[in-house]
Amino acid sequence: MPRAGADPFLSLQELVSRLLHLHFRDSKTRVSGDALQLMAELLRIFVTEAAVRGIRQAQAEDAALVDVDQLEKVLPQLLLDF
Repeated sequence: MPRAGADPFLSLQELVSRLLHLHFRDSKTRVSGDALQLMAELLRIFVTEAAVRGIRQAQAEDAALVDVDQLEKVLPQLLLDF
């Protein structure tokens, strides 16, 4: 639950920082600004590519909307490509 008066929207770098820190074993682990920028850009590209591939899969199946089914079909190759 957000703190009172806190901005409900995070910047992409803040979001990436929080996601990374959730999985660090040592709470003192730090991430440089350059590493955060790199991870944010990598995630942006990954999500964009997943959306494009999902759209292409839906078009191939003559589906009107992209559903989880199309994303599940393109995910294995997408992960291999990255």
